[in-house]
Amino acid sequence: MTGSRQPHRPAATLRTPVAVALAAALVAAPSTPSAASAGPWVTPLVPLHLASRFDPPARDWLPGHRGVDLVSEPGDIVRAAGPGVVTFARDLAGRGVVSLDHGSLRTTYEPIDARVAVGQHVAAGAPIGTSGTGTGHCGTGRCVHVGLIRGGQCLNPLLLFGPRTALLRPW
Repeated sequence: MTGSRQPHRPAATLRTPVAVALAAALVAAPSTPSAASAGPWVTPLVPLHLASRFDPPARDWLPGHRGVDLVSEPGDIVRAAGPGVVTFARDLAGRGVVSLDHGSLRTTYEPIDARVAVGQHVAAGAPIGTSGTGTGHCGTGRCVHVGLIRGGQCLNPLLLFGPRTALLRPW
């Protein structure tokens, strides 16, 4: 059989702005070991059910959804998506917020009743609090908003812990 092999071309969906931004963030990450590279990422809530998707605005000052909402019941255990250090753990504008520094990345969780303290090191999957009660981010208190930030740019947290899709490559 003769003929030339066609070069592999990645699926167009791999070139979305969010995928490109995450790839750039991971490539630009420092080469020294950091908390962000020190282990697997896990879902903050089990089971993982998405209430609202990531929908970033075209410009920083415009409205949009800068994270994802995960379905929860008040009192559900919320876990750290990755290993890191607690940088914020208190009420902000009437809702409990926890922020974790993972090196070049930061994750945020709200509303959450924190069970961690600023400066505390946490492992991936470690409990950091419980989902808040009352009217929360979703208006019903039945979700936890999870954000992912690199520098000042919001990224889709599902790129770290969300459902994976298989990419089949031709031989």
